[in-house]
Amino acid sequence: MAQLLVLSSVPDTEVLPSLGLLSHVVRYIPAEPSQLVTAPNAELYFLDARQNLAFAKSLCKIIQSTGNQVPIIPVLTEGGLTAVTPDWHVSDVVLETAGPAEVDARIRLVLGRAANSTSTGKIQASGVVIDEASYSAKVRGRTLDLTFKEFELLRFFAAHPSRVFTREQLLSEVWGYDYFGGTRTVDVHVRRLRAKLGDLESLIGTVRNVGYRFNVYDDDQLQA
Repeated sequence: MAQLLVLSSVPDTEVLPSLGLLSHVVRYIPAEPSQLVTAPNAELYFLDARQNLAFAKSLCKIIQSTGNQVPIIPVLTEGGLTAVTPDWHVSDVVLETAGPAEVDARIRLVLGRAANSTSTGKIQASGVVIDEASYSAKVRGRTLDLTFKEFELLRFFAAHPSRVFTREQLLSEVWGYDYFGGTRTVDVHVRRLRAKLGDLESLIGTVRNVGYRFNVYDDDQLQA
């Protein structure tokens, strides 16, 4: 059973009716860039591209440019198939009329490919290398001395580069739903993590009145 998110500006049941016949967990949000900041976690996005192909393509590029690695499947009419090109950066396409068996097969295949692409157990972003197997993290080749929660927080940030998370979201994802402490613990751990990152403390950026994000830098910026 997969966690799916449908991005659409029309009533949920009209986008891909077959999803309602499957056992996956399906949530819906408006197909707007601003909604992605607080979007619920999902393993796969279905994007309603049946009517406004130009906007759908633009939204795919926005999602990809933020470092969000969640696979995207546009939902199309048959006529819209001719508009989809590699620069959409999507994992697959599906027709709005597809039956439950076809939709379920596409979900399995896309999620299987995504799992294989991340099976190395290492996350690399902006000079940070995280080895999940050994619970170690390095910055510019320097090993960081991290507590378990500091490691988990850094790993979560690095796995979602450029995406903004509220303190509440970080508490839920890193500390878990059963954690009863306040959001101040997030600020404390971010402060400690920044101190250990040293001159790369800006990798964890503050988004005023929202939360935090992991900034993406290229090699030249890291060496400056």
